[in-house]
Amino acid sequence: MELRIPTLEQLRTVYDRDLRASFPAAELKPLRNIEEMWAGGQYRPWCLFDGDDIAGEAFLWLGHPGWALLDYLCVASDRRNGGLGSVILEKLREAEGDTVIFGESEIPDYAPDPAMAERRLGFYARNGARTAVYDTEMFGVPYKTLYWAEGDVDEAALMEEHRFVYANTFAPDKFARYVRIPFDPQAGPGEKVEWQQ
Repeated sequence: MELRIPTLEQLRTVYDRDLRASFPAAELKPLRNIEEMWAGGQYRPWCLFDGDDIAGEAFLWLGHPGWALLDYLCVASDRRNGGLGSVILEKLREAEGDTVIFGESEIPDYAPDPAMAERRLGFYARNGARTAVYDTEMFGVPYKTLYWAEGDVDEAALMEEHRFVYANTFAPDKFARYVRIPFDPQAGPGEKVEWQQ
């Protein structure tokens, strides 16, 4: 199996086949936004190819050089429970070398399916993710912040880079309204709304 960048047509196929089926509307960017960001150099879609078949994907939302947000990680529905999520993460870390990859996974206390959220956090931990000291909230959904890196990472810098990814993409009013980094559990989450870019 090989992790590589898909064609635009392949990207559209996996978006419809995998991402639409796996992510709720509140967490899924419209395809046109992904295509625009990719064309603008702000996004890198990686796909795990098994011959001509795409078995899964990991999409990175790029920040400053050396920093990237793991936007989506997905395995095709007919290939799940075979360890391919771990394969994708391992190959992604190899392909991205010196990049600090950070991501978000739902906080079980706020998730519609707390047991699934716990399993997801366990999966990431088994695959080398470290948990940051701060949580995040996007569009009313609170998340644990996770990251992969070689060596130590200054978590204050991590938080600034995390904020930059969103601030560099959203209009200031949308950023202020829908993005909370860090998330304050005392304030509670905002209204859950669909992705708005």
